[in-house]
Formats: sequence, C-alpha cells, structure tokens
Amino acid sequence: MILGDLGAEVIKVERPGLGDDTRAWGPPFVGEESAYFLSVNRNKKSIAVNLKDPRGTKIIRELARVCDVLVENYLPGKLDEMGLGYRDICEVAPQLVYCSISGYGQTGPQSHKPGYDSIASAVSGMMHITGPEEGDPVRPGVAMTDLATGLYAHGAILAALLQRQKTGKGLHVDCNLLSSQVACLTHIAANYLNSGKEAKRWGTAHESIVPYQGFKTQDGHLVVAAGNNRQFVKVCKVLNLNHLADNPKYKTNKLRVQHRKELLQILSERFSMEPTGEWLRRFEGTGVPCGPINSIQQVFSDPQVAHNGLILEIDHPTSGSIAVPGPAVRFSSFEFDRPHPPPVIGQHTVEVLRNTLGYSDDAISDLLASQTVTQNKVQ
Repeated sequence: MILGDLGAEVIKVERPGLGDDTRAWGPPFVGEESAYFLSVNRNKKSIAVNLKDPRGTKIIRELARVCDVLVENYLPGKLDEMGLGYRDICEVAPQLVYCSISGYGQTGPQSHKPGYDSIASAVSGMMHITGPEEGDPVRPGVAMTDLATGLYAHGAILAALLQRQKTGKGLHVDCNLLSSQVACLTHIAANYLNSGKEAKRWGTAHESIVPYQGFKTQDGHLVVAAGNNRQFVKVCKVLNLNHLADNPKYKTNKLRVQHRKELLQILSERFSMEPTGEWLRRFEGTGVPCGPINSIQQVFSDPQVAHNGLILEIDHPTSGSIAVPGPAVRFSSFEFDRPHPPPVIGQHTVEVLRNTLGYSDDAISDLLASQTVTQNKVQ
C-alpha cells in the first residue's frame, strides 16, 4: 500500500471466490467489505487467479517478467512446489526483486510454521513487555508486528531496487515477523544482552525515566514525559509541588528511578485533582512534553490530525464513500495522487491480462470459461 501511495502500480493476486482472508475480518463491514480490508488495500488492482491451475501459475510467471517487484507471503517452500519460488522466477525474470514475507524466515527450525501477528508478538517478547505492571501480558491494540514487518519490507524493497540499478540484477529479500519484532525490542533487548537484565511490564511507565508515563486526571488520562532534570523542575512548578524539586531524593533521574514508588504516588494524587484540559493549559509553553490519552473519536477530531491529511476519503465501487487513515509522510516536491479505492475481488483481472500481458480477447474468454481466472462484474 505504501509503495502504491508513492506511485507504484500494484497488482494484488487473490484466490477466486474468497480472495484475501481479511475481506472477511469483520464486523464492522462497509457494504460487503470489512473495514479491516479497506484500511490497508488502497491503490491496488485485484486479479483473481487459480494458482492450482498450471495456466494460473503461467500468468504469474508472465507478470514477473514485466514487473519490478514480487511480494509473497506463503509458507516457505509452498511456491517452490508450484514452480513460483525464487529460483524458478529468477530464471524467467532475473531483473525481479522477489520479497518473501513469512512468520519466522525462509530457513531455520521454525520456518515451516505459519506466521500471525499475535503469535509472533508473543514469541518475540513483545507481549511479555506490554501490559500493566502487575498484570498479565497484553496484545498491542493494533497488529504492530505485522505493521513493523510491512515497514521493514517497504524499505528493503526500495533498497533492493537501488541495488538493481547498480547491478542490473534482481535479488531475494527475506522479511519475517519474528525478526522484525525482535529488532524493534531495541533498548529492551540491549538491556538483556549486555547486562542479563530480564524485562518486565511497566504499563504506561518507562523503566529508566521518572516521571515518564500516564496519570489519571479528574476526567481522563494524561501522559507527561520529563526526560531531564530541568523538565522535572518544571513539572513540579506546574503542579505547585516545588518542594519535590528541592528534595535531595529527586534531584537526578537516577534518584527518581530509585524512589519511583513514593514520587509517583505524590504526583498521581495531584494530577487526579484537576481535569485533563486544565493540566494541558498549565503545561502549555513550559517545554514539558505532555498530551492526553485520546479515544479514537478524539484522535480524528484533533485539528493536527486533520491538518496532516490523516483522514483519507475515497469513493469505493460497492461500499460507497469510505474513510481510512492517510499516508504518514509528506514530500516537498510532490503530492500523492488521488488514491484509488481498495479493489473488489478480481476487479482488474481482464484489464491486467489485456493491457499488461497483451492477452487476446479469445484467450481471456477461455481463461474465464475454465475459471483459471475470474473477473468481478464491477469494472
């Protein structure tokens, strides 16, 4: 989807009939499409191809010859069985960047296992460090492991295309959920690898910085992040607790971490006395990072979210007007084109066969009649 935002022509290959599993991941549905599917499939064309039919795999090989990138997320080895693995495709399309996305990688003791975000989030340690301090492990509210892997894959594909410019040859990119999430453990991983310190859950708090967490207010929650001693003094001033800044036990961050429990109890009691809006007003202009813990409704009512173009409205062929989160990045020298709506299953099958691969109408009719491919009635 990100590559499509940047101008790539993206052809999504789906199973005839059911298509992408996420089309059924609802409710909520908008018309016949799940909101989940609509959220991550703009700027794609859909072709429905039966890969169990040799004529279907032939279509994929022909697309590989004329495309720059192939992205696949089959279990390692499955596409080899169909003659569509990297070695097979490399013979007919040596220029292709072939990106595999799997649960655990293309080789190794767990490479044969299917990969889902929640499982990888658990195995990678992400769930172990997420949740209340004294509570059970918690799954993040969105599929962060899936998203991180997609972002790694996006960057890797662009790097591979630059490499191809230099060498004229394609290559195989191996992205997987486990590696992506373990890499995202960053300082938590480094703490263990360098000192043997096992991680724990901290809720909204930070293990190494105090105060750096959420506080309950009179009518909601607020996050305050005092990243240095100067900011801590300002927090104390805003809260009218100047004596805390003068207390030898809280003079440095190291000391505040040591005396975390008693300090946070004092701060928490004070934050609970005023509403969130009042605290935001008092912190304005102090240089102390802070912000409300917004509901999703509040997020999309935020004027900065609207200003950043993060509400993207699109006309969908069957679901009508839909809205999805917009691109996260802006560029100085160009703007994103008007996005194409997420496709219905097989919406572009005939178009791709005719315009991209040069199939004749008779050949397309034969493929449709045999159900090697299907074309949705929506054009």
